[in-house]
Amino acid sequence: NKKMRHQKSIEALQLFTTGLTNGAFAHFVQGKHFESMGFTKLGEKYKEHYTEEMGWVEKFIARINDLGGEVKIEDQKGREIVKDPVEYVEADLKIQEQGVEFLYNCMAELKDDPTTYDILKAYLADEEEDLYWSQEQMEMIEMIGRQNWLMKQM
Repeated sequence: NKKMRHQKSIEALQLFTTGLTNGAFAHFVQGKHFESMGFTKLGEKYKEHYTEEMGWVEKFIARINDLGGEVKIEDQKGREIVKDPVEYVEADLKIQEQGVEFLYNCMAELKDDPTTYDILKAYLADEEEDLYWSQEQMEMIEMIGRQNWLMKQM
């Protein structure tokens, strides 16, 4: 029934709203950290991630409201800044791989709600793009070496 279908969508969108808000803020803080180290390009990249991700959070919140749900402001789990840029790209890649996999599984559950499904499908395409960027960076580090890659991030 419609009410249960909406509830499933609301729960999924709330999960993504909370998780992505946390992830986006981490990207922003990491971006500012890399900037302060002199890695301006890398800092910009992660601050752009933040802006892009908060745009998705806005879409998720709007959809929850459209479905008659109530958006919750949930506690976030804290985490340490990763000081080393290469280690951070590597750690972020692992998070992205898990996130994309989780999103795929979640979308299968929401196929009965085409509007929410379409929002998440567009979000998935965006997340895959970020995943490919991180994979490219790791391949580049392997090919040209850590120091050369770091020089390109300044």
